[in-house]
Amino acid sequence: MSQDYTRFSVSQRLQHIFMFVPFIILVLTGFPIKFPDSSFWSVVMSAVGGIEVARSIHRFAAAVMIIDFGFHILYIFYNLFKNKPSFSELKLVPNKKDGQDIIKNLKYFLFLSDERPRFHKFSYLEKFDYWAVFWGMFIMAGSGLVLWFPVEISRFLPGVVIQIAYVAHSDEALLAFLAITIWHFYNVHFNPRVWPANKVWFQGTLTEEEMEHEHPLELAEIKAKQETSK
Repeated sequence: MSQDYTRFSVSQRLQHIFMFVPFIILVLTGFPIKFPDSSFWSVVMSAVGGIEVARSIHRFAAAVMIIDFGFHILYIFYNLFKNKPSFSELKLVPNKKDGQDIIKNLKYFLFLSDERPRFHKFSYLEKFDYWAVFWGMFIMAGSGLVLWFPVEISRFLPGVVIQIAYVAHSDEALLAFLAITIWHFYNVHFNPRVWPANKVWFQGTLTEEEMEHEHPLELAEIKAKQETSK
C-alpha cells in the first residue's frame, strides 16, 4: 500500500496561504491603477468599489503579506537556531548539484539523454520560485511603504526616491505576476502530470509514487532513516 509523506508542515502551508491570497488581492486592486486605460481592469476597479476602496483593500492585503513575510523571516531564524544545520543541510540554498541538474534536464528535454535529474527536497525550479519571491518581497514591501507614506519619507529622503519607488513597485508587480502565472503555475499546477492542480499546498503530503517521481533522493533518505530506526 502506498504511503503518504509529509512535505510541508501546517505552519509552512499557512505561510504560503497568507502569501498567495494577499498577492491575488494585490493584483486585482493594483493593476487597475497601473493600467487605467484598460477596459478589463476598469471593470475590476468598478467591481471592487472604485479607486479609494481599491486603495484601502490594497493596503490591507499588503499589510497581511508583509506580516506574513516578517513571520517567515522569524521562522527561518528560529529553525536555524533550534536545529543548527550545516551548510549542506540547508536544502533551499542553491548548490553545485543544481547546476548539474539544469544541464541534465536540458539534455533530457532535448532528447540527448534518457536520464532525468534526481532531485532532493527542493529542485532548482523550486529554489528559483522561493528566492524570486524572497528578494522580490524586499523590493515590493520597501517601495510600497514609500508610496504608502510619501510625506513622511520625503522628510528624510529626496523626492526622487518616491518616483523611483513608483517605478520599482509597478514593474516588480508586473514581473511577479508574470513569473507566478507563467512559471510557477505551470510547474506546480498546469503541468499535464498534475493537472488540474497540485494538492500539496493544502494537504501537505505527497504519495510515494509522487515522491519517487519528484524527489527520489529525499525519498531514499527518508527510507534509509526508517530502516535505521527499526
